Amino acid sequence: MRAMQVCFHLAACHGGRGFIDTHPAECASNMVLDGIVFDEAWRVKVERVCFASSACVHPVQRQVAPQPGKAVYLREEWADPFREGCASSDGEYGWAKLMGEMTLQAYHKQYGLKSVSCRLFTVYGERENETHAVVALIAKSFVEMEPYEIWGDGQQDRNFTYVGDIADGMIRAAERVSDGSPINIGTAEHIKIIDCAEKIFSIVGKRPKSIQFDTSKPVGVYSRAADHTNTRKRLDWEPSVGIDEGLRRTIEWYYRTRDRHEVASRLGVLLTER
Repeated sequence: MRAMQVCFHLAACHGGRGFIDTHPAECASNMVLDGIVFDEAWRVKVERVCFASSACVHPVQRQVAPQPGKAVYLREEWADPFREGCASSDGEYGWAKLMGEMTLQAYHKQYGLKSVSCRLFTVYGERENETHAVVALIAKSFVEMEPYEIWGDGQQDRNFTYVGDIADGMIRAAERVSDGSPINIGTAEHIKIIDCAEKIFSIVGKRPKSIQFDTSKPVGVYSRAADHTNTRKRLDWEPSVGIDEGLRRTIEWYYRTRDRHEVASRLGVLLTER
Protein backbone atom coordinates (compact mmCIF):
# COMPACT_ATOMS: atom_id res chain seq x y z
CA MET A 1 0.00 0.00 0.00
CA ARG A 2 1.35 3.41 -0.97
CA ALA A 3 2.24 5.78 1.88
CA MET A 4 0.27 8.98 2.32
CA GLN A 5 1.89 11.79 0.35
CA VAL A 6 0.93 14.85 2.40
CA CYS A 7 -0.58 15.18 5.87
CA PHE A 8 -2.18 18.58 6.46
CA HIS A 9 -2.32 18.82 10.25
CA LEU A 10 -5.12 21.31 10.99
CA ALA A 11 -6.49 19.88 14.23
CA ALA A 12 -6.24 22.04 17.37
CA CYS A 13 -8.06 22.94 20.55
CA HIS A 14 -8.81 26.55 19.70
CA GLY A 15 -11.34 29.36 19.66
CA GLY A 16 -11.27 33.12 19.43
CA ARG A 17 -9.58 35.48 21.88
CA GLY A 18 -12.20 34.87 24.54
CA PHE A 19 -11.51 31.13 24.43
CA ILE A 20 -7.71 31.55 24.42
CA ASP A 21 -7.78 33.78 27.48
CA THR A 22 -10.17 31.61 29.50
CA HIS A 23 -9.08 28.08 28.48
CA PRO A 24 -5.29 28.01 28.94
CA ALA A 25 -5.16 24.31 29.86
CA GLU A 26 -7.04 23.26 26.73
CA CYS A 27 -4.80 25.49 24.59
CA ALA A 28 -1.67 24.00 26.18
CA SER A 29 -2.92 20.50 25.32
CA ASN A 30 -2.12 21.21 21.67
CA MET A 31 1.50 20.31 22.44
CA VAL A 32 0.40 16.72 23.13
CA LEU A 33 -1.89 16.61 20.09
CA ASP A 34 0.81 17.86 17.74
CA GLY A 35 3.43 15.47 19.07
CA ILE A 36 1.15 12.49 18.50
CA VAL A 37 0.35 13.53 14.92
CA PHE A 38 3.99 14.13 13.98
CA ASP A 39 5.15 10.86 15.50
CA GLU A 40 2.44 8.85 13.75
CA ALA A 41 3.16 10.61 10.44
CA TRP A 42 6.79 9.60 10.71
CA ARG A 43 5.99 6.02 11.74
CA VAL A 44 3.64 5.40 8.79
CA LYS A 45 6.11 7.09 6.43
CA VAL A 46 4.05 10.10 5.36
CA GLU A 47 6.07 11.89 2.68
CA ARG A 48 5.37 15.44 3.93
CA VAL A 49 3.67 17.18 6.84
CA CYS A 50 2.11 20.64 6.54
CA PHE A 51 1.37 22.03 10.01
CA ALA A 52 -1.19 24.75 10.70
CA SER A 53 0.72 26.92 13.14
CA SER A 54 -0.31 30.41 14.17
CA ALA A 55 0.67 34.06 14.16
CA CYS A 56 0.35 33.73 17.95
CA VAL A 57 3.88 32.31 18.02
CA HIS A 58 5.27 35.77 17.24
CA PRO A 59 6.66 37.86 20.13
CA VAL A 60 3.96 39.92 21.83
CA GLN A 61 6.34 42.87 22.33
CA ARG A 62 6.48 43.27 18.54
CA GLN A 63 2.69 43.63 18.34
CA VAL A 64 2.00 46.89 20.12
CA ALA A 65 0.40 50.13 18.94
CA PRO A 66 2.53 51.29 15.99
CA GLN A 67 4.17 54.68 15.86
CA PRO A 68 2.62 57.04 13.27
CA GLY A 69 3.67 55.92 9.80
CA LYS A 70 5.64 52.93 11.14
CA ALA A 71 3.48 49.83 10.95
CA VAL A 72 5.15 46.58 12.01
CA TYR A 73 5.11 43.44 9.86
CA LEU A 74 6.06 40.22 11.65
CA ARG A 75 9.04 38.33 10.25
CA GLU A 76 9.47 34.59 10.72
CA GLU A 77 12.91 34.85 12.37
CA TRP A 78 11.53 37.04 15.17
CA ALA A 79 9.93 33.95 16.74
CA ASP A 80 12.98 31.70 16.49
CA PRO A 81 13.07 29.79 19.82
CA PHE A 82 16.83 29.25 19.46
CA ARG A 83 17.73 32.94 19.11
CA GLU A 84 18.22 34.92 22.29
CA GLY A 85 15.42 37.37 23.03
CA CYS A 86 13.08 36.12 20.27
CA ALA A 87 10.66 33.65 21.84
CA SER A 88 7.82 35.49 23.61
CA SER A 89 4.65 33.96 22.23
CA ASP A 90 1.03 34.99 22.75
CA GLY A 91 -0.25 32.99 25.72
CA GLU A 92 -0.45 29.24 26.19
CA TYR A 93 -1.87 28.81 22.69
CA GLY A 94 1.03 30.67 21.09
CA TRP A 95 3.64 28.78 23.10
CA ALA A 96 2.02 25.43 22.29
CA LYS A 97 2.08 26.24 18.58
CA LEU A 98 5.72 27.34 18.79
CA MET A 99 6.60 24.08 20.52
CA GLY A 100 4.72 22.26 17.76
CA GLU A 101 6.92 23.99 15.18
CA MET A 102 10.04 23.06 17.13
CA THR A 103 8.91 19.43 17.40
CA LEU A 104 8.28 19.25 13.67
CA GLN A 105 11.74 20.69 12.98
CA ALA A 106 13.21 18.04 15.31
CA TYR A 107 11.59 15.28 13.24
CA HIS A 108 13.12 16.82 10.13
CA LYS A 109 16.57 17.04 11.75
CA GLN A 110 16.56 13.53 13.18
CA TYR A 111 14.52 11.57 10.67
CA GLY A 112 14.49 13.71 7.53
CA LEU A 113 10.71 14.19 7.65
CA LYS A 114 9.84 16.72 4.96
CA SER A 115 7.68 19.38 6.53
CA VAL A 116 6.64 23.01 6.85
CA SER A 117 4.93 25.09 9.56
CA CYS A 118 2.43 27.60 8.16
CA ARG A 119 1.87 30.53 10.50
CA LEU A 120 -1.74 31.42 9.81
CA PHE A 121 -2.83 35.01 10.40
CA THR A 122 -6.36 35.90 11.56
CA VAL A 123 -8.27 33.55 9.30
CA TYR A 124 -11.93 34.26 8.50
CA GLY A 125 -14.49 32.98 6.02
CA GLU A 126 -17.22 30.45 5.42
CA ARG A 127 -17.88 27.76 8.06
CA GLU A 128 -16.25 29.76 10.85
CA ASN A 129 -18.15 30.21 14.13
CA GLU A 130 -19.02 33.21 16.26
CA THR A 131 -16.09 32.81 18.67
CA HIS A 132 -13.87 34.55 16.10
CA ALA A 133 -13.91 38.27 15.46
CA VAL A 134 -15.15 38.61 11.89
CA VAL A 135 -18.03 36.15 12.17
CA ALA A 136 -18.92 37.56 15.59
CA LEU A 137 -19.17 41.03 14.05
CA ILE A 138 -21.27 39.67 11.19
CA ALA A 139 -23.55 37.82 13.63
CA LYS A 140 -24.20 41.01 15.59
CA SER A 141 -25.25 42.77 12.40
CA PHE A 142 -27.38 39.78 11.39
CA VAL A 143 -29.49 40.08 14.56
CA GLU A 144 -29.32 43.90 14.51
CA MET A 145 -27.78 44.18 17.97
CA GLU A 146 -28.45 47.53 19.65
CA PRO A 147 -26.20 48.90 20.88
CA TYR A 148 -23.73 47.06 18.69
CA GLU A 149 -20.96 45.62 20.86
CA ILE A 150 -17.26 45.69 19.97
CA TRP A 151 -14.64 44.19 22.25
CA GLY A 152 -11.93 46.70 23.19
CA ASP A 153 -11.71 50.24 21.90
CA GLY A 154 -11.98 49.20 18.25
CA GLN A 155 -8.56 50.63 17.42
CA GLN A 156 -6.70 47.32 17.69
CA ASP A 157 -5.90 45.88 14.26
CA ARG A 158 -5.47 42.54 12.52
CA ASN A 159 -4.54 41.35 9.04
CA PHE A 160 -7.77 39.52 8.28
CA THR A 161 -6.98 36.73 5.79
CA TYR A 162 -9.66 34.99 3.75
CA VAL A 163 -9.86 31.22 4.22
CA GLY A 164 -9.53 30.50 0.50
CA ASP A 165 -6.19 32.30 0.46
CA ILE A 166 -5.10 30.34 3.53
CA ALA A 167 -5.88 27.04 1.77
CA ASP A 168 -4.00 28.12 -1.36
CA GLY A 169 -1.00 29.28 0.68
CA MET A 170 -0.80 26.05 2.65
CA ILE A 171 -0.92 23.93 -0.51
CA ARG A 172 1.84 26.04 -2.05
CA ALA A 173 3.91 25.74 1.14
CA ALA A 174 3.48 21.96 1.21
CA GLU A 175 4.71 21.81 -2.37
CA ARG A 176 7.72 24.10 -1.99
CA VAL A 177 9.05 23.91 1.58
CA SER A 178 10.39 20.67 3.04
CA ASP A 179 13.01 21.64 5.65
CA GLY A 180 10.61 22.03 8.58
CA SER A 181 10.94 25.81 8.65
CA PRO A 182 8.05 28.22 9.36
CA ILE A 183 6.48 30.54 6.82
CA ASN A 184 3.88 33.31 7.15
CA ILE A 185 0.51 32.72 5.47
CA GLY A 186 -1.50 35.91 5.84
CA THR A 187 -2.02 39.41 4.50
CA ALA A 188 0.15 42.43 5.15
CA GLU A 189 -2.83 44.76 5.60
CA HIS A 190 -3.48 46.29 9.02
CA ILE A 191 -7.27 46.69 9.48
CA LYS A 192 -8.75 48.15 12.65
CA ILE A 193 -11.65 46.29 14.24
CA ILE A 194 -13.88 49.35 13.97
CA ASP A 195 -13.06 49.66 10.27
CA CYS A 196 -13.91 45.99 9.73
CA ALA A 197 -17.25 46.57 11.46
CA GLU A 198 -17.96 49.61 9.29
CA LYS A 199 -17.29 47.55 6.16
CA ILE A 200 -19.79 44.96 7.38
CA PHE A 201 -22.40 47.66 7.99
CA SER A 202 -21.87 48.93 4.44
CA ILE A 203 -22.19 45.48 2.87
CA VAL A 204 -25.36 44.49 4.77
CA GLY A 205 -26.85 47.93 4.18
CA LYS A 206 -27.70 48.72 7.78
CA ARG A 207 -25.73 50.60 10.43
CA PRO A 208 -26.55 50.32 14.16
CA LYS A 209 -27.82 53.39 15.95
CA SER A 210 -24.98 53.19 18.46
CA ILE A 211 -21.77 51.25 19.14
CA GLN A 212 -20.67 50.14 22.58
CA PHE A 213 -16.95 49.52 23.14
CA ASP A 214 -16.47 46.97 25.92
CA THR A 215 -12.91 47.44 27.14
CA SER A 216 -13.36 44.81 29.84
CA LYS A 217 -13.28 42.03 27.24
CA PRO A 218 -10.04 40.36 26.10
CA VAL A 219 -8.58 41.69 22.86
CA GLY A 220 -5.10 40.18 22.65
CA VAL A 221 -2.18 42.02 21.10
CA TYR A 222 -2.78 45.50 19.72
CA SER A 223 -1.46 45.19 16.15
CA ARG A 224 -0.72 42.19 13.92
CA ALA A 225 0.18 41.74 10.25
CA ALA A 226 2.49 39.47 8.26
CA ASP A 227 5.76 40.27 6.56
CA HIS A 228 5.71 38.77 3.05
CA THR A 229 9.43 38.85 2.25
CA ASN A 230 10.04 35.16 2.93
CA THR A 231 6.63 34.11 1.61
CA ARG A 232 7.18 35.75 -1.77
CA LYS A 233 10.73 34.40 -2.03
CA ARG A 234 9.98 30.79 -1.14
CA LEU A 235 6.42 30.38 -2.40
CA ASP A 236 6.10 33.05 -5.11
CA TRP A 237 2.70 33.70 -3.56
CA GLU A 238 0.66 36.19 -1.55
CA PRO A 239 -3.06 36.49 -0.70
CA SER A 240 -5.34 37.60 -3.53
CA VAL A 241 -8.77 38.13 -1.89
CA GLY A 242 -9.15 41.60 -0.42
CA ILE A 243 -11.06 42.32 2.75
CA ASP A 244 -14.12 43.74 0.97
CA GLU A 245 -14.57 40.71 -1.28
CA GLY A 246 -13.79 38.28 1.54
CA LEU A 247 -16.34 39.92 3.82
CA ARG A 248 -18.97 39.89 1.08
CA ARG A 249 -18.52 36.15 0.54
CA THR A 250 -18.58 35.42 4.26
CA ILE A 251 -21.66 37.58 4.88
CA GLU A 252 -23.55 35.95 2.01
CA TRP A 253 -22.76 32.50 3.40
CA TYR A 254 -23.68 33.48 6.97
CA TYR A 255 -26.98 35.14 6.08
CA ARG A 256 -27.90 32.17 3.85
CA THR A 257 -27.17 29.46 6.41
CA ARG A 258 -28.15 30.93 9.80
CA ASP A 259 -31.45 31.27 11.62
CA ARG A 260 -31.87 34.74 13.11
CA HIS A 261 -33.65 33.55 16.24
CA GLU A 262 -31.03 30.89 16.99
CA VAL A 263 -28.17 33.38 16.59
CA ALA A 264 -29.97 35.96 18.74
CA SER A 265 -30.44 33.36 21.47
CA ARG A 266 -26.72 32.49 21.46
CA LEU A 267 -25.76 36.16 21.61
CA GLY A 268 -28.35 37.03 24.24
CA VAL A 269 -30.06 39.54 21.95
CA LEU A 270 -33.80 40.31 22.17
CA LEU A 271 -35.13 40.49 18.63
CA THR A 272 -37.40 43.28 17.51
CA GLU A 273 -39.80 43.22 14.60
CA ARG A 274 -38.14 44.11 11.32
